[in-house]
Formats: sequence, structure tokens, C-alpha cells
Amino acid sequence: MADSGFMREDQIYKSDEGSEPFRFDDKVARVFPDMLRRSIPGYAASLEAIGSLAARYVRAGTNCYDLGCSLGAATIAMRQGIGESGCRIVAVDTSPAMLERCKDVVAEDSGPTDLMTDVDFVLGDIRDIEFVNASMVVLNYTLQFVPAADRDVLLRKICAGMNDGGILVLSEKVFDENPHMESLLVDLHHEHKRRNNYSALEISRKRAALENVLVPETVALHRARLKNAGFSYSAVWLRYFNFVSIIALR
Repeated sequence: MADSGFMREDQIYKSDEGSEPFRFDDKVARVFPDMLRRSIPGYAASLEAIGSLAARYVRAGTNCYDLGCSLGAATIAMRQGIGESGCRIVAVDTSPAMLERCKDVVAEDSGPTDLMTDVDFVLGDIRDIEFVNASMVVLNYTLQFVPAADRDVLLRKICAGMNDGGILVLSEKVFDENPHMESLLVDLHHEHKRRNNYSALEISRKRAALENVLVPETVALHRARLKNAGFSYSAVWLRYFNFVSIIALR
């Protein structure tokens, strides 16, 4: 999800072609950094924290996973934060358009060659990944696109493949159980989008496109699922309107 080299303005929902269901295709890949910047408050802060957490939790000779890597912003954040040797990052996405651009963005990532962690790019479904010797796993606005019936199994699989002391970063759009609060958070988010030059029509069209594609859940459900999956502790470390980031410890 990095910005490097690919910052084009998101105009998808200005036209009727934006009325179809949301897909991570080449059209979205071309404008994805701008879409994230204008749509998700607190996104930059979550990336900064991923780098800081990588510096603290990634151990030498272990694997890190960026699940739903899109254009590689979390991959780069981890890569720049890791200070240990012999590590590997596995960047996974189902979208060929996203993964090809991710490879280009990561290739532009600069730093001392002897300290840069190798990245393996995997075109595939994150539900099919085998997690081995993992010290850090990132699901940065990814789980919400996984069918709800498969989320428990996926998190149990991730936890089982993590080393003791490892960390999971789970960032998601959520909804509030209180109808008044949910309405308020949605309104505040839409105001945020309007301040970032999305029109009311664009906001409405994108919301319709994401219907039944992005399925949010409550914070309480996320934390209960993490506990049931085997994580020893979880906490919300960042929240901005209806967007949260949760850390869970193995």
C-alpha cells in the first residue's frame, strides 16, 4: 500500500463505471495510494507503528507475513524496522495487478543492502498460506475482505504458526453496536472524505460498491476471536472514527 511512484488521483467513483462491485483490479491498483490517503484516517500512523513494532518483536532467523500486501506499504514498514539478520518477509495478495506493482515499489525501497530483509512475493489466497516460524504477521485492512465464516480458522492457523512472543497487527474498519454511535462514526468518516475532496456521489457509489465485499465487525468480536485463536492478549492501540488497529501477542 505504498505511495512511491504510483500516486494518481482516485476518480473511479466519479463515473458510472464505479457502480460495479469493488475489486482489487488494475484500475484500483493505479489509484490505490491516493484512495487510502483520502479514505482511511490514521492510515499513516498505523504504518509508522508497524515499523516500530517490527524493530521490537522480529527476531533473527524468523519469518514475517504481510497478508493482503496490496502495494507493499506494510511490507516496507516492516522491512525498514527489522534490525535482525536472517529474516524473511512473505508478501501475499490475490490480485495480480496489486502484486506486480508491489514488486516494483519494494524494489525501489532503499537502504544498506546487507541489512535489507528478503521479500518473497506470493500470488494466492491468504487462507492457503502455511505459517512457519513467524515472529510478526500483519493483516492491514485485509481480514474484512475474508468471508466471515473463514476468519476464525485463519486466525487460529496464524497463531499456530507463530513463535511465542510474536505479534499480530490487525487493522480493520469496524462498526459499533450502538446505533447512535455507529451513525455518528459513519457521518464523521464521510465528513473526512468530503474534506479530502470526495463528492457526496463518489462516497455513495463507493459505499454501494463495497456492500457485501467489505464486511466489518465489532471490536469486541475481533478481540474474542483473537483470544479463541490462542493469542495471549490483545489491545486496541489506535482508533480513528470507525477504523481501528489491534495488536495481539502470541
